[in-house]
Amino acid sequence: MAQMDSYSFQGSDLDRAAHLRAGAAELLARSDARILPVWRGKLLVSGDPADRLAWLPPGQPGLEGTAAETIFLGLEDGAPCFACDISGWEPAGLDGEELDRFADLSEQVHPDFPPGTRFAELRAVMTRLPLVDAEAAAVARALTQWHGTHGYCAKCGAKTAMAQGGWQRLCPACGGEHYPRTDPVVIMLVTHGNRVLMGRNPRWPQGMYSLLAGFVEPGEAPEAAVRREVLEEAGVPVGRVRYLASQPWPFPTQLMTAWAGEALDDGITVDPEELEDARWVSREELARSFRGEHPEITPARHGAIARAVLDHWLADRLGSLSADGDCR
Repeated sequence: MAQMDSYSFQGSDLDRAAHLRAGAAELLARSDARILPVWRGKLLVSGDPADRLAWLPPGQPGLEGTAAETIFLGLEDGAPCFACDISGWEPAGLDGEELDRFADLSEQVHPDFPPGTRFAELRAVMTRLPLVDAEAAAVARALTQWHGTHGYCAKCGAKTAMAQGGWQRLCPACGGEHYPRTDPVVIMLVTHGNRVLMGRNPRWPQGMYSLLAGFVEPGEAPEAAVRREVLEEAGVPVGRVRYLASQPWPFPTQLMTAWAGEALDDGITVDPEELEDARWVSREELARSFRGEHPEITPARHGAIARAVLDHWLADRLGSLSADGDCR
């Protein structure tokens, strides 16, 4: 199978420098330290159109009082990189409905930050970011959201404090230690002859269809999750399954693992609690949707592993499943 290299957050030269996390406060005091502000999950960016992160020096106006909650992301070319959440800032004329949309294209300008910088939704800019910026953005978004929902101890309920440069939270009351989590997700290219199974969530933009996906449950192998999720959501039994690729997905903290599976029949029974619709889509239909010519189907966005898998399936670069599950 050809290497899938057409999706975001694949990794870069960012040195996570885990051995330096305990001394992150000293790193923040260095003259070459820089901070990436995060606001309600959005990252500060620059460029027209936005094509890079906008890093700021620790003394930048607008970042006052953030040092205690600054997260150490790692080193880039030896320079320490941090993120800080300034979600308490309230922009003038804020449109809350726009922020709640799946495809949020709104941008917010902080009056104290350099001209040309603004906060943008990561999904809207991820395909234009350099690899190192994309990885840093993924880490920053995932960790700031984790801290935002884990301020209290799951053992005793006491307020916790950030430690290890933002990679841990400690409870002063019971001594509990809490670490960021990543949720494993399976996303499935399920085929039946010349067709692929696609579904849509009612929250998605009009006409958008993508591959079915779901969380791996405790005590469950990913291969079993593939079969269970497809059967639960679309009523389609799946036979042989094989692994394709993976993608960190910081919306908020998931690891997408892509799989190929063969449907044992093509009857569809949609679970309305999970999907608005599911359908079989032929290669010819998928090609039309990629060209923007299909009257009903808009494909998954560029940068997502679902789009990369569909690109490779459409170009017949994924091979086939043998009896033992290997790619031939």
